[in-house]
Amino acid sequence: QVQLVESGGGLVQPGGSLRLSCAASGRSLRNYVMRWYRQAPGKEREFVAFISSTGSTNYADSVKGRFTISKDNAKDTVFLQMNSLKPEDTALYYCNLYIPTTNYWGQGTQVTVSS
Repeated sequence: QVQLVESGGGLVQPGGSLRLSCAASGRSLRNYVMRWYRQAPGKEREFVAFISSTGSTNYADSVKGRFTISKDNAKDTVFLQMNSLKPEDTALYYCNLYIPTTNYWGQGTQVTVSS
């Protein structure tokens, strides 16, 4: 049984930083693409970033240059370093693992950017 647990969210002022973590159990992440998504109140869930099995990355335009996704295969953990946070980054952040044919999601971690 695959489980994903996000952590690291919180309240931060505009311009601040947070580092989110997503710890997996039940499956090694080494050979899979991992993604971060977010969902703001009243909006649909949107893609934020992904990291491939080989470490290549891609980002939504809205976070490019501010967020960095990385992973620690030995710990089966994926990270999202978020810098220069803006109020519009406020959302519930989820990590995602897709193993054909199942999508796995964590419970999410809340990020609130406000002064």
